[in-house]
Amino acid sequence: MIVTSRKHFRKKREMESNPDKPISVAFFHPYCNTGAGGERVLWCAVRALQTRYPGTKVVVYTGDLEASPEEILNRVRQRLNIELPEPVEFIYLHKRGWVEADNYPTFTLLGQSLGSLILGMEALNAFLPDVYLDTMGYAFTLPLFRYIGGCRVGCYTHYPTISTDMLRRVSSRNVQYNNSHYVARSPFLTGGKIIYYKMFAWIYGIMGRCAEIVMVNSSWTEEHINDIWNIPLKTHRVYPPCDTEDLKSVPIADDEDFLATSLSGDDKNEKEKKLIKIVSVGQFRPEKDHPLQLRAMYQLRQCVSEELWDRICLVFVGSCRGSADEARVKDMKDLCRHLSLENNVEFRVNVPYDELKKELQEGTIGLHAMWNEHFGIGVVECMAAGLIMIAHRSGGPQMDIVIEEEGSRNGFLAADENEFAYAIVKILRMSPKERRSIREAARSSVDRFSVKEFEKGFLRSTAPFFTQSST
Repeated sequence: MIVTSRKHFRKKREMESNPDKPISVAFFHPYCNTGAGGERVLWCAVRALQTRYPGTKVVVYTGDLEASPEEILNRVRQRLNIELPEPVEFIYLHKRGWVEADNYPTFTLLGQSLGSLILGMEALNAFLPDVYLDTMGYAFTLPLFRYIGGCRVGCYTHYPTISTDMLRRVSSRNVQYNNSHYVARSPFLTGGKIIYYKMFAWIYGIMGRCAEIVMVNSSWTEEHINDIWNIPLKTHRVYPPCDTEDLKSVPIADDEDFLATSLSGDDKNEKEKKLIKIVSVGQFRPEKDHPLQLRAMYQLRQCVSEELWDRICLVFVGSCRGSADEARVKDMKDLCRHLSLENNVEFRVNVPYDELKKELQEGTIGLHAMWNEHFGIGVVECMAAGLIMIAHRSGGPQMDIVIEEEGSRNGFLAADENEFAYAIVKILRMSPKERRSIREAARSSVDRFSVKEFEKGFLRSTAPFFTQSST
């Protein structure tokens, strides 16, 4: 079957061969209409290719059947503030359910990976590109397009499907969203899961090594990809594009000394002016660990006066991919009520870019609680807007973004709800001058994560595909 399929696509390529035909580049991104950090990478990459190689045929494989091309591109403009210089063709995939995690209650990683082969085969049958770029992390599609389709193959990896950190967490029997309590409690099931993870990591490495060019988004991802795929000479660190230039234009207001004075009078406008906003930017997905942020708020309430607490508001800004994420938002609202936080927490779901920018402009502190966040575009966006960031002490934020050394501090790191609450209290007790110093340091540290730097790195990494194709 493999030989027959390979002959079929080779014949198809020969029939379509035309020296005057522009090179075609296909991006595999089944969730291209989400409007989150991964989608910013996709659309900035598309724009960079169209600008550098005008006339290139750009195709995006998407499973967003409910959205028309016009709706998708309009959302890109509104949510991500990105305008494409040339048209894009969309290939709609009907088998996206094969990569949905909900369909694999057990052996989820393997199920989704094998499912991506089915989805990838649908994509390959629908359109045969010259260059194939996976920008969502479906490594099992790489050998399909390279050896069956005969394409030049590359990928942008946001995070490894499996990592040595995941193995360590299972070994230590920690309960997490991807390690249920009944597995963690059982030595037998834990041992079985470790064997499964190791076998999957071995297969994942074989699939990843099929890529001719690998781009990774952070030092943390690079370390794990090199460990599993072991192709360091083909691997390039390309930080994701963060809209730093626009967000750096947001003025940093001179904040008051939060603990020095209390609110006076009943003037609503006066109260709104003195509201202390904590902003959390990120998709409503389980790994983002929004409940940890709510628990941190609960701990914070025990550390500050009621007067100050009444002025604190945590604002969640993020997108939902579907019904599962929407249910997650509902669960968080229920948790707010359970913790008596409903008056101090707001949810901004699927908001346009202008509203995101407004929330960041009004914020003082940024919050990000994902363990082993592969990079952290939301972290950088908050820092570019001048917020004092508190991120999880792991992954990309720890290795690439946040600096805690006194004298060069640009943010804070924390590992649990107590540390997050303590960091917030510490920021509130600083003088306005101390806060402003950190905010300015944060803003000046994000230039290396700009859209311009991403485009340079992306084009430099993918240049072999175009120079060799044109000869």
